[in-house]
Amino acid sequence: MKLNLNRRNFLALAAAGATLPLTTRLAMAQATPFNFQASWINDAEFAGYFLAIDKGYYKDEGLDVTYLSGGPDVIPESSLIAGKADLTLTTPDTTIKAIVEQGAPFKIIGAQYQKNPIGIVSLASNPIKTPQDLVGKTLAVPPVNVISVEAMLKISGVDRAAVNIVPYAYDPTPLIKGEIDASLDFTTNVPFTIQQAGVEATSFLLYDFGFTIFNDTVVVTTDTLAAKRKEIVSFLRASRKGWEENLKDTTVYPPTFAETWFKGTGRSIENEVYFNTAQKPLMEAAGGIFSMSEEDIAKNIEALAAVGIAATREMFDTTVLEEI
Repeated sequence: MKLNLNRRNFLALAAAGATLPLTTRLAMAQATPFNFQASWINDAEFAGYFLAIDKGYYKDEGLDVTYLSGGPDVIPESSLIAGKADLTLTTPDTTIKAIVEQGAPFKIIGAQYQKNPIGIVSLASNPIKTPQDLVGKTLAVPPVNVISVEAMLKISGVDRAAVNIVPYAYDPTPLIKGEIDASLDFTTNVPFTIQQAGVEATSFLLYDFGFTIFNDTVVVTTDTLAAKRKEIVSFLRASRKGWEENLKDTTVYPPTFAETWFKGTGRSIENEVYFNTAQKPLMEAAGGIFSMSEEDIAKNIEALAAVGIAATREMFDTTVLEEI
């Protein structure tokens, strides 16, 4: 339908707009588009952002947020370079590797996970409890995470050649069937999936064996940081509010997303509640959600150096968080 917007129509529309509440009119006038690229499919890993959207926390900050779901075929950093997203979540090893080797204009401005939830998952009937237990075993690893595993092995003094690393497609079925000895997975999620199949799982974090890096690091380009600093601060403030509310009781909000954010993922709400509960201690920090202490930044730099990734303090910008 074509809208004939002559002077009379324009004045009528303007008069109608004037009858709206002042706060509504201000929100309509001031809302700034902001695109957020998630790093994976919609699950409890992003519950705080879902809550912030649903409760209007971003709108309260003057932002019109577009949430872009991730997945196995999505490279978060590429969304930044392509201008598709203003901000994304990444793993610090891949981001810093891109900065060092390709001159990528990235800045790490926060960290969702203080302790990386990625770890080695195995069956309780054939437990792998330390890196040394991997010697002579078959470990399935997603290609994007091979760097992390090799770092953990090196730090732990385990010969990389002594471990049979095979590709992994985020499906615990081969582990359950005994076709592999272990897999690299989010320890906040996959053990529950295995348990639902009637088998007990055990796991350990790479973080607890020397690969002390963040995960879901909050990343922007230097250009976006300069041009949209106010909006980035607003996004982080609203997101922190969403996470704080979500983590008050980790059982409350996942069920409310069953027919919206979590619909069609094939995962049970019980799974998401397990995930939400397991990630809480990995996210919380004295400085608040997203904080990066100098001590933890130093740990990241040290862990990455162990595999030849030359991270520097300048790649981490903590000044944005100071404005929240």
